[in-house]
Amino acid sequence: MSTIFLVDQKEGFTPNISHLVSMMNYTRKTTLEAVEGLSAEELDYLVHDEANSIGMLLGHMAAVERVYQIITFEKRFPTEEEERTLSPGLELGEKGKEAFKGFPLEHYLEELQTVRNETFEKFMSLSDAWLFEQTDWWWNQPGNNYFKWFHVFEDEINHRGQIRMIKKMYSKELVR
Repeated sequence: MSTIFLVDQKEGFTPNISHLVSMMNYTRKTTLEAVEGLSAEELDYLVHDEANSIGMLLGHMAAVERVYQIITFEKRFPTEEEERTLSPGLELGEKGKEAFKGFPLEHYLEELQTVRNETFEKFMSLSDAWLFEQTDWWWNQPGNNYFKWFHVFEDEINHRGQIRMIKKMYSKELVR
């Protein structure tokens, strides 16, 4: 906590990876604060039939991080089996509604932490040069690993905003 607002050197990581870890830590801290104490009912709440629940969004965050582990650490795309496993979290929709319902908050928090531990463990073995390795990315444009991991926490920030909005709408629903 004493360094949560510092983008600085983190023990065990190279300088540039430390900066990435700093930003990921802050993002995750604020996500955890946004969901703290939520019940399974709140996690499953749907604003409308086509909406995502908070539980679905938490499942999405874990799935996105996992797929980026595969793409950047293993330098490949997911297998068919991995795609089947990850698709509810990546695609959301009906698959997500079925897969992410009825779980307590701890279920989601454990999954997020497990995936993050794997990410940081791998980051500790990588050099700063790895961050700048390029591949063809979206729209056949070059993308580097730094951008790809920026996108992981940028996506989390986006969905954290949705989580905050869903919480407000749930609270208003209770007042009706």
